[in-house]
Amino acid sequence: MKNNKTYPIQKSDLEWRKILNEESFRVLREKGTESPFSGKYNEHYETGTYNCKGCNTPLYSSKNKFDSNCGWPSYDASLPGALEYSQDHSHGMARTEILCSSCGGHQGHVFNDGPTHTGERYCVNAASIQFNPDEK
Repeated sequence: MKNNKTYPIQKSDLEWRKILNEESFRVLREKGTESPFSGKYNEHYETGTYNCKGCNTPLYSSKNKFDSNCGWPSYDASLPGALEYSQDHSHGMARTEILCSSCGGHQGHVFNDGPTHTGERYCVNAASIQFNPDEK
């Protein structure tokens, strides 16, 4: 990971590789992007919380999830304080990267083209999150 910031949860690449599968490591730690329409949470609408796959920090509520037809899970907001924002100028574009505020894991990007009242679309890699259902 190219970010040199110190986060509350710190692990070496070897430690991350022991707890993450190859695709999640590539996305979370190397700022990769999964193929569109390939992630298991793209069309997932159960009630609960989507947590960081690296450190299990709650990031998004299912109440904020919507179908954006972009190929990745989309939310119109994150949980308060769960994410950090960083300017990303890779691939010849200017975007706002979203990172887990606990471990610095790359989640995806946020755009100002959302169809809900927030006007935001948090475009998230399914490989960077895990679902935690609400208890019934």
